This record gives sequence, C-alpha cells and structure tokens, in this order.
Amino acid sequence: MFRALVRTSTVAALVAALGSIGHTQQYSPAAAPQPPMPRARYEQMWKELSNWGRWGKDDQLGALHLITPEKRQQALALARSGMHISLGNDAPTPPFQLKMSIVPDNSAPMPRISDRVEIDFHGGSYTHLDALCHIAYNHRLFNGYVLKDTVNTTDGCTKDSVMTMKDGIVTRAVLVDIPRLRGVRYLEPGTRVTRAEVEAWEKRANVRIGPGDAVLLRTGRWARPERPSTPGSGGGAGWDVWGVPFFKDRDIAVLGSDHAQEVANNIEPPVDRLTVTAIHKAVGNAMGVAILDNLDLEQAAETAARLNRWEFMLVVAPLRVPNGSGSPVNPIGFF
Repeated sequence: MFRALVRTSTVAALVAALGSIGHTQQYSPAAAPQPPMPRARYEQMWKELSNWGRWGKDDQLGALHLITPEKRQQALALARSGMHISLGNDAPTPPFQLKMSIVPDNSAPMPRISDRVEIDFHGGSYTHLDALCHIAYNHRLFNGYVLKDTVNTTDGCTKDSVMTMKDGIVTRAVLVDIPRLRGVRYLEPGTRVTRAEVEAWEKRANVRIGPGDAVLLRTGRWARPERPSTPGSGGGAGWDVWGVPFFKDRDIAVLGSDHAQEVANNIEPPVDRLTVTAIHKAVGNAMGVAILDNLDLEQAAETAARLNRWEFMLVVAPLRVPNGSGSPVNPIGFF
C-alpha cells in the first residue's frame, strides 16, 4: 500500500516592508489557548460541526462540494506569475530494490532499470491526502456510514475512499504562516495555533479565508535545525481544537499543514485515539474536509513573502487506488 545610515522615515518604511516578508514583527496573541477541551464539550462541538447529510444521504465527497467551477476559475486566476512550487516533502524511501535487465533493441543492448518502493504513507513522514474513510469516530465514517459495514481488510474502504477524489483538487489556497506572525522561525512542539491568530494573520496578509478554500498552516517544521521527519501523532505544533469552528464558519474544503495537524494537549486525558487525532475527527469525520498532512511549505512561504501574496492556486492529484484510504501526493502551488 502507498503511504526564508538613512533617515528615520526611511527606516520606518523599511521596517514596515520587512514586516511583510521577514521575521521582524512580534505578535502577542489576542487570546492564549484555553485548557484542554473536556470530552463532553468536544462531542457537542463535533455535532455542531457535522456536515453529515448536507449533500445528501449517499454523499461521499464531503466538503469538496464547496469547490465549485467558479471557485476553480478564481484559483486559476491566481496563477498569474507562471511560477509553480512543490508543496511536498522528500519521501524517506527505504533502500531501493533495483532491477536491471538487458532488452534487445535491434543490435544494441539497452539496460532496463526499474525500482520498487513500498511505503506506509499515513503518519508523520510522507506528504499525503487522507480519504474520508481514514478517519472514524464513534464507529462511523463521514456521512454516517457504519465502520464495520464499509471498511475491512479484504475490500478496503467501500465508502468514502480516495477514489471520490480521483479527478483531483483544484482550488484557492491560503497560506497561514504563524511563525512569521509571531516573529520566530518555527513553532515549538506542542504549540496550539488559535483562531485569534488565524484572524490576525488574515489582517496581516490581507486575505480572507472563504468557502471552498484550502487552508495551509506553516508551523516551520522544516525550518527547525533537526528537521524532524517523524514527529508522531500530536508531536508537533498544530491547531487549537477550540478554534476548529472557524473552519465551519468559513466553509473550507481542504485543511493542510507541514505537520499532521494535531497537538497532544488539545483534549483532556486519558490519552487515547481521540486525544491524538481530535483535529482529524472534527475536521475530516464531522465536516468531511479533505486533509493534507506533512506538507513542506518553506519555499511557498518564501515566494509568498517575496510577492506579498499569500493566496495561490493549489493542485492535488491523488493516485487512483480503488477503495484506498488515501494517497501519497506531491501538491503543487501556482503563483
């Protein structure tokens, strides 16, 4: 299976300009993250966020319905510089199994080279897209499909599989660079990004997140000196679970991050699957939002800062894996 000696007025102007492209401005969050969310409050929030039945009882596409033809045209209009950038990280491949054979080509022998790489792409390493069947909560998938009736080791995901996304995702992406907002190079593990910070970033970057958008969070994972490749569930910086209703209010279609979205201290103990996957369950399972994990947003952030434009066209093309729970991907941003 697949798994960046002048007059006072000039100095002020320069500082203002650098503030939009560098790490010079400090930001004090309007509200620090709240304590971990009680489980009863999470269950209530999950119900309030639910998009089950919104697009019909048989729906398997979820919030990607919000990416309308008009939304794609809006995204296409953002690709005005002709510049395109990979948003995926280098796959930590195992040793290659290299095969070589000699194939006759008229009178000249020609080497034939192929390789086989087997990966487990879910987790904290590979850039990947989660199918909606990857995320169960209370024994059900998005839109109410019963887990035991729709997912098994023989047939895979018979509902909510990655094949619902086989035509690809093309939409407007908004890059949310919280280290840049805070004036640091990266966020420390365990940092929870609040709704207040996202709204502050909108003002700073002169963007507004809207229906059908992809929201991509840069935590600075790949700017860290040790460049951690496998932080584990909840082991990095990510979203504050109290701020998740923001995504429903704005009707986003895709949520991505350079980590795996999760922060370990979001939900009250005991530690269990809810504690370490609360964002996935609220956003993917309740809302039906497509999730991109383990992006590399460093080059995109540098480009966005240079252009002073934090929105761009996003293209994601998953592998066509029948009944698959997701796919490794190499998303492309067009500026």
